[in-house]
Amino acid sequence: MSEVYSPSMRSATRRGIFRPQTPIAALSMTPQPLTDAEFDSLSGVLNRFGGKDAMNLEQLDLFLAAIICFPRRIPEIEYLPEIWGDETINEEAFVVQPVLQKFLSLVTRHKESVAHTLHSGEVYTPVILASEDGVFHGNDWANGFMLGMNLRHEDWFDLFEDEKHGGSLVPILALAHENDPDPEMRPYKEPISAERREKLLVGVAAGVMNIYKYFRTRKKSVQAALLPEATYRRFAPKPGRNDPCPCGPGKKFKHCCGKITLH
Repeated sequence: MSEVYSPSMRSATRRGIFRPQTPIAALSMTPQPLTDAEFDSLSGVLNRFGGKDAMNLEQLDLFLAAIICFPRRIPEIEYLPEIWGDETINEEAFVVQPVLQKFLSLVTRHKESVAHTLHSGEVYTPVILASEDGVFHGNDWANGFMLGMNLRHEDWFDLFEDEKHGGSLVPILALAHENDPDPEMRPYKEPISAERREKLLVGVAAGVMNIYKYFRTRKKSVQAALLPEATYRRFAPKPGRNDPCPCGPGKKFKHCCGKITLH
């Protein structure tokens, strides 16, 4: 993990998107990660058409990761208004206007790309925006995950209370509350150093991967517990002893498969 987030491997576009360089081998995999131009397009639509609370790319990235981590499907109609920043989202407008159709396709593709990464066990890499002074703070990134959690906040309680796995949330909470208006909610009294921030960013990425595994493991356990005990059902009446054997050799049942059943 640490080498993926090494400063020497950072790749920043002119808009300050923090993303480790993608290995050449990964470019042939599907679904394809969004290109820098497509991220710019996505950001442009949100800035131009979205509501006053529309997400930026950084929030969107970890918001989608939270939705993917959650084991039950959250429908688009529920999470798109959060991205768009307007609860009165007009579905018909998205169907009619090409620019909004493209926006939906880019959001869907990025979501599928993140889902593929988490499901395959590959390293999850962030999309983080640089500040004006070139620092990758990661606060919006962590807040995006919190917004995703809020869609089903009551279902995250078990993870918070899990002594073994709850620590995955610590770096997310630390960055999300770094500048909280309530000083009591801030994780540190002193400003976060560059070294500590780097560790927190790595911790968030690793935490998301662990949270995904946590929920998938719990989901499998629940499904296994709900499976009925193995039983055998007869879907056709048992043939009589003098009836033709259903296996088709032309013998009577009592002289064929009935021997196994009766003796």
